Amino acid sequence: MDGQEYLNQISAKKQPVQQSKFNKILTNKFFLIGAGALVLLIIIIIIGAALSSGKGNEKKDSIALLLHLNNTSEVIDEYQSSVRSSELRASSSSLKTVLQDTSKKMEEFLTQKYNFKDKDADKKIVEQLTLEKDGLSEELFEAKINGILDRIYAHKMAYEIQLFMAEENQIRKDTKVEALRSTLDTFNSSLENLYDKFNNFSEGQ
Repeated sequence: MDGQEYLNQISAKKQPVQQSKFNKILTNKFFLIGAGALVLLIIIIIIGAALSSGKGNEKKDSIALLLHLNNTSEVIDEYQSSVRSSELRASSSSLKTVLQDTSKKMEEFLTQKYNFKDKDADKKIVEQLTLEKDGLSEELFEAKINGILDRIYAHKMAYEIQLFMAEENQIRKDTKVEALRSTLDTFNSSLENLYDKFNNFSEGQ
């Protein structure tokens, strides 16, 4: 037997031993438990990330609603007196009261829970809402100089109400604070009553 054949035999004898050690590791109870726990942890992390990505943020959404409430109130102040229909002005006045009352309660909630200050508002959200406010004001200005303010005003306020309802619905999903939920429920109920008045408004009334 030459040297090469001898080495081949040794190699052939050692291979099954190495394989058997590897198999023992794979079938070891502690190894399997550890591997299973690691896989489960990864799955939990993935599911948690997916759920959190679709979830809102109580503070952020509440601040955005507060800013939207105040911005819309300012637009109402600017154009309500120019509305010709007494019925539409009355609906507008009611809407402004609802917005101001809700704004006060939202600010109280944010101050008590988060010690909120105006500077805490996200700059991007402030800029976006300011752009939307300016856009609304510009559309109403155009409607005013073209003699169609009442029609456009009613349409735009109905749309703003839809936005408010979507925003408060998101916050309701975010929060477990009963006082805030109560504020949002009252707000939603008032908006539902006012929506039909704006949405069904006709200049011929």
